[in-house]
Amino acid sequence: MQLMDAAIGGDARAFESLASKHRTMIWSVCLRVTGNTYDAEDALQDTLLAAWRGIGRFRRDASFGTWIYRIAANAALAVSRARRSTDVEIPEYLATDRDFAEKVAAADLVQQTLKGIPEDLRVALVLRELCDFTYAQIADYQGVPLATVKTRINRARHAFEQALSPDSL
Repeated sequence: MQLMDAAIGGDARAFESLASKHRTMIWSVCLRVTGNTYDAEDALQDTLLAAWRGIGRFRRDASFGTWIYRIAANAALAVSRARRSTDVEIPEYLATDRDFAEKVAAADLVQQTLKGIPEDLRVALVLRELCDFTYAQIADYQGVPLATVKTRINRARHAFEQALSPDSL
């Protein structure tokens, strides 16, 4: 509570402490929405800057995490729309370790699969599965009825499962 009060009061170190607790999740949201690391880095920076600038308007009707994940999703969408991202190849020097290479391949497969899902479905799925947003929070964020969110997430999961099925690989 004191940390939040200090951040809202303009204490940069307090804000940094709050943001660092959520940095991995913010990064994940940015990466999953944009589809590549370069755009995700830009979105992460945009998120942190927007959150810092807007911390004084944080009303505490949601958790700090929920608030900053929403900013991250917005920033990632803005970057993605501005750039219409391109595929990024993983440099060979990063894939020397077999375990690491397998993890990268699995992550790449998930990322490529997410790219193939329409944006509104992808965002709903990322917010639900990665950020633990409730259906109501997603509906509010996307400005759609709760039933639409349920449909979007169902369709996104189905598309994801279809894309990862052995027949499609």
